[in-house]
Amino acid sequence: MKKILLNAFGVLGIINLSAQKVNVTESAGWLESAYVKWNPPSETVDSYNVYYSGNGITNRKIDTQLIRNYGSFFRADILGLASGEYTFKIVSVLNGIEKENVVTSNVTVLPYDRNGFAHSNNRAPGAYNFDGTLKNDAIVLYVSEDNKNSISLNVTGANSNPCIGLQNILDGFKKGKDTRPLVVRLLGNVTDFSYMLNGDIVIENNNNSGSYITFEGVGIDAVANGWGVRIKNASNVEIRNLGFMLTDAAEGDNISLQQSNDYIWVHNNDLFYGFPGKDADQEKGDGALDAKKSGYITFSYNHFWDNGKSSLLGLSEANTVNAYATYHHNWFDHSDSRHPRVRTYTTHIYNNYYDGNSKYGIGTTMGASIFAEGNYFRNSKYPMLISKQGSDIASNSTGTFSNEDGGIIKAFNNYIEGANSFLPYDASSNPIQFDAYVSKTRDEVLSSSIKALKGASVYNNFDTNSSFYVKNLIVDEPNIAKDKIVKYAGRVQGGDIKFTFDNSVDDKSYAVNQVLMSLLKNYKSSLVYVQGIDYTPVSTHTLSIPTNNDQTVKSNTAIEPMNFVWGGTASDLEIVGLPANGIDFTKDISTKTLSVFGMPTSDTSFTVKTIGTGTPISATGTITIDTDETSASVETHNFTINGLSSKFYTFSGTANINSTDGNATYDELTFTKRLKIESATVISYTTKKKSTLTLVFDPSFNGKIKLNGVNYVAKDGIVIINDVPIGENKITKGDTANLYYIKTEFEKENLMTSEVSITNSNISIYPNPVQDKFEVRTNLNNKINKVTVLNTLGQIVKQVNNQSTIGMKGLKSGIYIVQIETENGIETKKIIKK
Repeated sequence: MKKILLNAFGVLGIINLSAQKVNVTESAGWLESAYVKWNPPSETVDSYNVYYSGNGITNRKIDTQLIRNYGSFFRADILGLASGEYTFKIVSVLNGIEKENVVTSNVTVLPYDRNGFAHSNNRAPGAYNFDGTLKNDAIVLYVSEDNKNSISLNVTGANSNPCIGLQNILDGFKKGKDTRPLVVRLLGNVTDFSYMLNGDIVIENNNNSGSYITFEGVGIDAVANGWGVRIKNASNVEIRNLGFMLTDAAEGDNISLQQSNDYIWVHNNDLFYGFPGKDADQEKGDGALDAKKSGYITFSYNHFWDNGKSSLLGLSEANTVNAYATYHHNWFDHSDSRHPRVRTYTTHIYNNYYDGNSKYGIGTTMGASIFAEGNYFRNSKYPMLISKQGSDIASNSTGTFSNEDGGIIKAFNNYIEGANSFLPYDASSNPIQFDAYVSKTRDEVLSSSIKALKGASVYNNFDTNSSFYVKNLIVDEPNIAKDKIVKYAGRVQGGDIKFTFDNSVDDKSYAVNQVLMSLLKNYKSSLVYVQGIDYTPVSTHTLSIPTNNDQTVKSNTAIEPMNFVWGGTASDLEIVGLPANGIDFTKDISTKTLSVFGMPTSDTSFTVKTIGTGTPISATGTITIDTDETSASVETHNFTINGLSSKFYTFSGTANINSTDGNATYDELTFTKRLKIESATVISYTTKKKSTLTLVFDPSFNGKIKLNGVNYVAKDGIVIINDVPIGENKITKGDTANLYYIKTEFEKENLMTSEVSITNSNISIYPNPVQDKFEVRTNLNNKINKVTVLNTLGQIVKQVNNQSTIGMKGLKSGIYIVQIETENGIETKKIIKK
C-alpha cells in the first residue's frame, strides 16, 4: 500500500491511494478554510467534484469555481468552514458521471481572531457569521481575469438589471436596498477592470446596518494587480486574503476607507508596493491601508511589505464620536513609517510585529489616545512618537508630523530592541519630553496631569472602560505574538510571493527594494483556468480613454485636446453633450479617433459610446472652469529635488545652492540640498489671493528672514507666515541661512463645509453638499421668486416658484448650478449632490 504523509496544523494524515486514480498530494486546514491538491489521473476526465464532511455535515459539495487547474496539479479551497475537523472527497467526472474518488484524512480548521472594535455591539462585518459560516441567503460571486467584465447579477435597487461587470454590480448595492449578504471571491491574478472608479473598485451600501459585504481572495494567489479597493458610505464590510500590488488608482492606496464608514474589518492581506507616484515620498506608492472619517475599524493580520507609508488613520475629523480603531497582529515588514500615524482617533494597537522600520513605528497627533501593548519592536528606529515632543524633536529635529498637536500613548508590556531612541514618561526626570507613558499595570488610569506638550491633550483611558472589549482582552506576550504573526499574517500559507529581506541593509533603508519591485513588475500567475468559468467575451469593442478627460482650466483658456480612440468590432463612436459651451469635436474615421477641443464658456460634460456589433463601451469627459484665480491650493519648492528650477518661484541670478549638504525634515519629507540665503538672494513670486508661507531652514536656525522687507523669526528652523498679501512677494536675507523648502498654501473655499457663503452675498445654500433637499437662505427680506437647478450641460432639472426648499431626491451625484431669482436680481451658486 502506497502512503503519503500530509501536515495539517501538525496533524499527520495517511491516505490510501492503492485503488485511486486521483493522486492527492497535499491537504490542510487553515483559518475558516482548508485546501486539497491533487495530480490529475492518467486517464482523461472532464472535471472534478469536491465534497467535505465534518462538524455534522456529510458530503456537502463545494462550488465548482473553487476548483482550479495549475497545469501540473489541481487545487480546491473550501471556504466558510467553522472550526473543527474535516475530510474531503475528490471525485473524477466523465461525461457527466462521477467516477473514481479519494477521501483525505482529517484536517484541522481554526477560527479567525475576531477581536477588535469592528466586532463591537454584536456586529459581524462581512457576509460570514461569527463562527465563519456564510450568513443565510448569501450571494457568492466568483471573479477571475476571464470573467471580470462579463459577470452579472440582478440587484434590487439598481438603475437597470442585470448589472454587468463587478463595479456595476457593486454600484447596484450602493443604495443599500439589496440586503442579501454579498461575497465577492477573486481567483488568481486580476488586473484592471474595464469599468472602475478612478482606478478603484468601490464598495458602498448607504450605511445600511442590515447589509453585509465580504471582498476576499481564494487560496494563496488572489491578487488585485494595478487597482485598489475603496470603501465609502458603507457598513459591515470585510476585506481578506488578497494581495495588492502596483496600485495606480487616483487615490493611490491599496485599500482606503474614504468616508462615512463603520464596522469595517480588513485582515489577512498582503500589501505590496503601489505604483510610484509623482511626489518624492511616493516611490513605493501612496498609502497601503488608510482610513479617515470612519468608525469601529479593525485592521489585523495584514502583512505590510516595505511600504513607504503603511497606514494613515484620520485626517482632520472634528467629530470623534465612534472614532475607534484596532490594529493587531499585523506584520510591518521593513515598512518605513505610519504604523499607524493617528489623528484624533481612540486606537488600540496590540500584538503587532515591527520588523526593521527605517523611520518610525507608532505616531500620534491631534489629541489621539493610543493604548500600545504587547507589541514586538525589532530595529524600529523610533518605536513611538508624539508630535512635537520627545524623540520627535530631539537633536534639533523640526518634527515628523507637519507641526500638528500631539496626542498621548499609553504603553504596556512592549518588547523593544535596536531602537535609536525611546523616551518614557517619568514624573520627576522626564515629565515633558516623552514618547509614551509606560504603565506599571495594564489597568492603570492615567492622570489628567499627563499632557501632550503641544495642544495639551490628555489620555481618555478608554482601555479601562468596561463597555469596550479592551478591558478584559487577554493579550499575547510579544514573543508569542511575533511567532503567530509570522505564521498567519497575510494570505493563506503566506501567499504565493516569497521574498526575504536582508536585515543588514533593509532595516535602515527606506529606498525601494529593487529586487522586490522587479518581482512584482514581472509577476505572472500560474493559474491555468478556473473550473466553471468560461471565457466568453461580451464585447470585442475597445476604447482608449485619454488620461486628460477630466480637466480644469482658467477662464479664457483652451483645454488640452482629448483624443478617444475606438477599435475592435466597434464601427463608430458617438458623443452626447457636444458641441456646447465653446467645446466642439472632430472625428477621423480612418484613424478611429474622436478629438474634443475648444475654449469653454461654462462647465461642460459629455459622454462617448462605441457603436457596432457587441456590447458598447462608454466613457465620460468633464471640463470645469476654475473661477479661483489661483488653481493650485498649494505651491511648493523642494531644493533637494528641483534645484533652482520652478514655474512659480523666481530666484535671483546670484542664487546659489550650498555645496555642502545638510539635513532637515518637514511634512514627512527629508531634505539635503539647500539654498544659501545671502545678501544678493531674492526669491520672488506672485499670488492672486491671500496665502500662508512656510519656509524650512536648518533645524538649528533661529534667526531672521525677510518677507517684503519685514523680519520674521524662525523657531527650530521653521518660519510660518500667515496672511501673506495678494500681489508680488519677495523673500530676502534677514540673517545668513540655508533654505531647504518653500510652501505657499492658498486660502480656498471649502465646498465640503455644511454651508456655502459667497463673499459679499446675502444668499446662502444649506446644506452643501446636499443629500435629499436644500434650503435657500437670505439675511435680508428678499423675496425668493424662483429657484432653478441646472446640470453641467445647462439643462434644467428642477425649478420651483416662491419656495425656499428644493428637493434633490432622484438626481445623480455631482455638481449642479443653482440660479436664485429675488427682487434684487439673479444670483448663481454651485452645489454638490451626494
